[in-house]
Amino acid sequence: MHTPLFRPSMDRRAFLTASTAGLASLGFKGGARATTAPSVSLPTLAKPAKSTVLFFLCGGASHIDMWDMKPDAPLEYRGEFKPIRTTGDEIRLCEHLPLLAKQAHHFALIHGVTDGGRATGDHHAGYYYNLTGHAPDPTFKQQGNDRRPYPEDWPYMGSVVSMKRPQHPTLPSLITLPHKPSKLPYTRPGQFAGRIGMEYDPFLLTGSFDEPLHFAAPTISVGGGMTAQRMQDRQGLLAALNSARRDLDHEMAIQNYAKQQERAFDLLSSSGTANAFDIQSEPLALRERYGQDINGMSLLMARRMVEAGVPFVTVFWKEDESLHKKCKSAGGWDTHGNNFNCLRDDLLPQFDRGFSAFLEDLASRGLLDETLVLVTSEMGRMPKVGDRRSGGPLGAGRDHWTSCMSVLMAGAGIKGGQVVGETDARAELPKDRPIYPEDITKTVYYAMGIDNLDAHDRLGRTYNLLEEGKALVELF
Repeated sequence: MHTPLFRPSMDRRAFLTASTAGLASLGFKGGARATTAPSVSLPTLAKPAKSTVLFFLCGGASHIDMWDMKPDAPLEYRGEFKPIRTTGDEIRLCEHLPLLAKQAHHFALIHGVTDGGRATGDHHAGYYYNLTGHAPDPTFKQQGNDRRPYPEDWPYMGSVVSMKRPQHPTLPSLITLPHKPSKLPYTRPGQFAGRIGMEYDPFLLTGSFDEPLHFAAPTISVGGGMTAQRMQDRQGLLAALNSARRDLDHEMAIQNYAKQQERAFDLLSSSGTANAFDIQSEPLALRERYGQDINGMSLLMARRMVEAGVPFVTVFWKEDESLHKKCKSAGGWDTHGNNFNCLRDDLLPQFDRGFSAFLEDLASRGLLDETLVLVTSEMGRMPKVGDRRSGGPLGAGRDHWTSCMSVLMAGAGIKGGQVVGETDARAELPKDRPIYPEDITKTVYYAMGIDNLDAHDRLGRTYNLLEEGKALVELF
């Protein structure tokens, strides 16, 4: 787990721009865009969710190919896939999601989620907006995908939940796995606690394609080799952490590194926590149902964390770099080229197997009613096939599309089988009612029973962590 990276030196103009944006965000309402969600009073949920699992499809998942399909649109828009019926009355899914179709009665789909032109069309801004609920500030337009996480960024929604909900007695209250998206030094913004303080940053568990059953803390394995007896040697543990220090981000603050030492020690030396991370103790048949790949096992780990009472778990889809050439992407959902073959052969089967198993598993254990499940991404894909950067129509890719995307929500009292929001005939724009990332974020807070979003700056002044947006209460 790493802290938000500190900002490099800036020229005077960039500093003034960023400073102005930061001041403007501290509770001033000027320039705020009113939500278009209907004016609905917010009744208190009788039973707020105990946990949230956010599954983020890194790269920008294609809404029009997965769950907002337009079979009557021209071929160059609707693409090659056909919709199929599901167990949800209002839901139609792609033919390559047959297992998820059997779970549709458990989830709702939200169509027409849009940035309203407030983002930049690139990944960094998309991550930030959809993970924090705050529109990207001017630095995202200036720096694009070179924009690093800054300490004054608005916090990740999971960090807010970690701050507002009681801390877990033995485990971290916010866990991210199996990786921290994007490579250093340009780590995706929006994943961190930002201005509310590094103590609310997520605790990172890493996993790999080569060893999908093995998860590790940033510097110490939490697999079978780390026994309770070894945890008694505090000096030895801290020495091991120090020896691995060179592997950490070169821009990590020294004080945060010390915090990570303490957090890792407290986690790994606490009685009863070792078993929480032991994926191999799960029955083989269940692991195979999830798919024994890194993304499937990350979802299984998320279920174990929910079972252990962790308030917020984030699973970032781990990209397979071997798909880079085939999909003209980093190996995830950023299908700039060969969109249909990449989805059909690689992405959709793995997602279908793992995520359907996750919903099925939560429901069978009685955990779904008390767990909010959210599937989102940084953007949708361009409805018209033919990304010019990968050969146009012949390249069969879909470019970035921030004007429209879809979000899936399940559990925590959400009525399954329904659709909220609608897009136009080609899935290019919201049809009547735009829904914004801040509305999705507010819905998460609502489901978790968080109605007080006050925080305090370093001078003790009160400000609101998210003034914009309104919870989609009709989902519940």
